[in-house]
Amino acid sequence: MTTSRLLPRPREAAVLLSVLGLLVLEEVTLGLAEEDERPVIGGILVGASCSGLLLVGAVLLSRWLDARRPLPLPPLGPNGREYSARALEGFPMEAVRPLLLAEQGPQLGQLYSAWTLVRAGRPAPWIARRLDIPLDTVRLLVDAARTPGLDQRR
Repeated sequence: MTTSRLLPRPREAAVLLSVLGLLVLEEVTLGLAEEDERPVIGGILVGASCSGLLLVGAVLLSRWLDARRPLPLPPLGPNGREYSARALEGFPMEAVRPLLLAEQGPQLGQLYSAWTLVRAGRPAPWIARRLDIPLDTVRLLVDAARTPGLDQRR
């Protein structure tokens, strides 16, 4: 199961670009400042740099906590995870059967886990990333869960 990516998420990218912009602005401000004002401006910029480092640390900490957070899945039984009939109600077996028969396709247990997470309201990219299954497969499950005949508040 892979939980890390090389590219940051959109909110993380916004924070990191803001910090980078802050650092560039600091250099320009310090370069344009007069000689006698530089110590005061330098002190302010050190404080701003520290806040930028705190933001980057918060982003890294949130990513680390997200990776360590356990998935809300049923407990392991003697034959793997045991899902109740109610948890699997509405599961689109006919739609996922070709995926299961593919050579490099996901396992049935992964799809059952993804289904329970879809029913719990988790977003498709999050499920695909946490369970290491293709995003298209998860979107197929999300579309099946949105069918009018399925009550998701059970």
